[in-house]
Amino acid sequence: MRYCFFLLRAYLLLSVDRWLERLTGCSRILVRGLVQGVGFRPFVYRLAVSLGARGFVRNISGSSVEIWVEGIDAGLFVEELHRKKPWAAIINDVDVESVECRGYSSFFIEKSAETYHGPSMIPPDIAICDDCLREIEDPRDRRYRYPFNSCVKCGPRYSMMYSPLYDRENTSMRDFPLCSNCLSEYGDPANERRFHAQGISCPTCGPRLWLADEKGEALDTEDPIRTAARLVREGYIVAVKGIGGFHIAADPFSDDVVLRLRERKRRPRKPFAVMAFNIEWANKLGVIDSEARELLLSPQRPIVLVPKRSGAMSEHVAPGLRHVGLFLPYSGIHYLLLKELGASIMTSGNPHGEAMVTSNHEALAKLRGIADYFLLHNRKIVNRVDDSVLRRTLDTYTFLRRGRGYAPMWLELRFKLRMKAVAVGADLQSAGAVGFDDKVILTQFIGDVDEPSNYSDLIKYIEFLASNYKLDIGEAVIVADKHPRYISRVAAQKLSEKHGSVIAEVQHHHAHLASVLAEIEGEDASAVGIAIDGIGYGDNGEIWGGEVMEFSFTGYRRTGSLRPIKLTGGDRDVVYPARVAYSIMLDCMGDEALGKALLIGLDKALPGGILELEVIDRMRRAGRYIHASSMGRALDAASVVLGFSATRTYEGEPAMILEENSKEGGVRLEAEIKDSRVDVPSLLCELVDGLLRGLDKGELAYAYQYALGRALGQLADSYDYKYVVVSGGAAVNSIIVKGIRDALKDKKVVLPRYSPPGDGGIAVGQAIIGSLSME
Repeated sequence: MRYCFFLLRAYLLLSVDRWLERLTGCSRILVRGLVQGVGFRPFVYRLAVSLGARGFVRNISGSSVEIWVEGIDAGLFVEELHRKKPWAAIINDVDVESVECRGYSSFFIEKSAETYHGPSMIPPDIAICDDCLREIEDPRDRRYRYPFNSCVKCGPRYSMMYSPLYDRENTSMRDFPLCSNCLSEYGDPANERRFHAQGISCPTCGPRLWLADEKGEALDTEDPIRTAARLVREGYIVAVKGIGGFHIAADPFSDDVVLRLRERKRRPRKPFAVMAFNIEWANKLGVIDSEARELLLSPQRPIVLVPKRSGAMSEHVAPGLRHVGLFLPYSGIHYLLLKELGASIMTSGNPHGEAMVTSNHEALAKLRGIADYFLLHNRKIVNRVDDSVLRRTLDTYTFLRRGRGYAPMWLELRFKLRMKAVAVGADLQSAGAVGFDDKVILTQFIGDVDEPSNYSDLIKYIEFLASNYKLDIGEAVIVADKHPRYISRVAAQKLSEKHGSVIAEVQHHHAHLASVLAEIEGEDASAVGIAIDGIGYGDNGEIWGGEVMEFSFTGYRRTGSLRPIKLTGGDRDVVYPARVAYSIMLDCMGDEALGKALLIGLDKALPGGILELEVIDRMRRAGRYIHASSMGRALDAASVVLGFSATRTYEGEPAMILEENSKEGGVRLEAEIKDSRVDVPSLLCELVDGLLRGLDKGELAYAYQYALGRALGQLADSYDYKYVVVSGGAAVNSIIVKGIRDALKDKKVVLPRYSPPGDGGIAVGQAIIGSLSME
């Protein structure tokens, strides 16, 4: 009788289950977006169990997540997915299809599948969360002072991934098998933070940290981080292996230490970033507004340029500048180190002109002579990722460098590309990109590609993205800049030969402007744009860099520009802006130029003195010059005329110092416009005359930049478009952008948000133009 009762009970239960399945159906749900590496599968498991669903969840190739649900309504499940998703997750698309029920008895996490079901974002590295920090601080916790602590919500992602599927065996954490305690957490559905968390570990099973001298020999110390902090306080320089590469840590309060670091890195004046222990420490060093605070505390933890507090640190940290780059710890290593120090210079660990190093062997070989000691660990950095850098431009923050925390997240377009595209970017401070369907994905910041390791990385990371997104490069158009001497063109040719792809060339400033338009408009959009930078190859073979264009994604018309200036020295003109200033003065002052140049001291800003000035004049008379409508050179010339910057030691230095030393006041300058060209020579000569009359240098600097922006804005305002798109390396200059904005009547100025306005974002525009221009 009892046996019959159990049979009847089982039959009734089975009948109820089948009735529920008929009522609710069974569904297969595909979720695309940033859904790997953010604790999404454990979240789905807990959600399914709470709703009484049966089935499974798993990662599938392309980084999508597949969910099979039985016994509940799929619409309710998807609604809860959106409402309760993890804080770092981004859901772009959800596809639901009805399927035949399989009769699962429970819900579980299935092993990842290799079947491709469309693209999803590769997870960027995420700053350590507050819960993990509390464990590090708790002496009773088994992860007390453990520098590699992480959970489903935080920790390294992209920097340690070998392949697109975010499973432990596809990351550098595969070298560290889980101990019994961690394995128990990993398999416990009730553990919200570590259930199926791929990057977890503990002192028993995880990576190991040690301190070494410059010979690579480990120091005998119980706490390597506290010892490293003591060494920094004593004036030593320490290389620190972090998440996406090495940093160099040094005391920011000591002039001697900062100057020693500058000498060792062969970095005379380029500013150093400073890491502060917390937001209170950051407030001691800089002026933090609400938006800067939000960025500093965000999961991305970028470097943010903020106004310096007077006397808060050595003036040699950011010489000649009123702003300093600050950021907060984003890993347990940095947190524990900065807890001891309060603040530290934390600059990229690289020899002069080279890429940031990522391996212990490379660090000991290349950073010896820069660092006295090395804080090392044995977790491999698979993908180099530099820190992201943002600055305020008027009322918005824009990227100077896009890396950790943001890369390689994609830009979703409002249209579909006609052909797959691979873009190699430009040559300086660059990044590459791939494009397909309605998406463009920038690589992380690469750097100057004339440096061999950066050149190799450009190709490496383009191919990594192409592989992840199942993009056959042989079926793609490879897009390069039109400049015939760009090293990035060699990379394009190499990719073309390897994969059998066609190559398309795109004009530099057209690509700049298209990268911004893509963020706000559809395929058929057109606009007027202002592209302002240092150098770009023009259609007439001249250097462009102060351009007004009517443009779409498939074409452009140059409608105005800065009046070209005559450059006589090639790269020497860039290093010594006094050469440019004198050449411009010759255009508007003629025979009076030499006397006024001597009065303002241009000869003292040149190694050849007055003789070099005379040679410039003779070269011009002999026709030995090239034309350049470059905003970068116009700004450099003003900087040296006003005595702010005699030489350039890093990209954009004279222009940055000019902006930093500007102040709005009563001085007014007006740039003339003749034949749709802004007359830079007459404006610079007006600046020189104002200086000789004793007008305030800061006010003159402001008036000069504002006048340039206003004149370009006036040129753009004569065309009937609702937007004026502004891009290029000089588009971060708030004074110029304000001048543009003030000149416009009913148009809105649009700056890029997804990518840097400089060459670090140009590949976005290249990919789109190259794709849409193909028949």
